[in-house]
Amino acid sequence: MDRNSMRAASRRVVLCALLAAMTMALKMAMAPLPNIEPVSLMILVCALVFGRQVFYVVFTYIFLEGLVFGFGLWWASYLYLWPLWAGAVLLLGRGREKPPLFWAAASGAFGLSFGALDALPYLAGGPMAALSRWVLGIPFDLLHCVGNFFLALTLERPLCRALSLARDKMGR
Repeated sequence: MDRNSMRAASRRVVLCALLAAMTMALKMAMAPLPNIEPVSLMILVCALVFGRQVFYVVFTYIFLEGLVFGFGLWWASYLYLWPLWAGAVLLLGRGREKPPLFWAAASGAFGLSFGALDALPYLAGGPMAALSRWVLGIPFDLLHCVGNFFLALTLERPLCRALSLARDKMGR
């Protein structure tokens, strides 16, 4: 590997770490608002701008979550929930550029389905354990849906532009 490609790789590693840390910081800043979180938006934007490299950001973020809040059963669901969202964005983003309303609807749908997907590990305690976890969380899923929708609708384009500039400056 030549010197320039090593520099570019180092810059990508640093940028992915910074984006994961920024995602964590934004989540903590918005924590007082129930299920209004910027994580879905950050993963959406990183996937659109960086493609498959989004998974470096996602798994670094998941690890940070575990370090801060502990590695409980709830954390295990993050190991598939956030990569699932990143993968969905990559699949949906193929081809032509999509309008902000498209990404807002997709992000809202992900927020609405989050509780059902999050309940899957609780099947280990039986179907009623998973079902009760999901049903009790439906009001929060509704807030998650609305929050994701409006965050994506208003911030997806400006954040994509800003991250695209950062990507282009570092020499992709």
